[in-house]
Amino acid sequence: MDIIFLSEVKVQTKLGVPEWERMVEQTIILDIEIGYDLSKACKSDNVADTIDYGEVVERVRTALKENSFQLVEALAEHICQLILKEFNALNVKVKVAKPSILPGLKALGVVIERSKIS
Repeated sequence: MDIIFLSEVKVQTKLGVPEWERMVEQTIILDIEIGYDLSKACKSDNVADTIDYGEVVERVRTALKENSFQLVEALAEHICQLILKEFNALNVKVKVAKPSILPGLKALGVVIERSKIS
């Protein structure tokens, strides 16, 4: 299986357990790996034969602007399901990092991987 990866994608969303934390958008950082069969695109050199990563980034940014999450786990799951369903990916791995949320901590987050159920 082939992988399309999007590294350190900065997005704005409302995220946090306390309600006050979800009142203002904050920056989170995403690493996304998308499993897809790229053999046709490798031969055709045509974007129609692959997943347009610009469309993925735009769709993820839009979805996170439209939704609010308490947990990074729920946010990561939402992104995985969106990419699996809307972009017909075979599998997706999403790392969500919430930077500088606690003193002395560079970031916290989760890594979630989901596959298309046949």
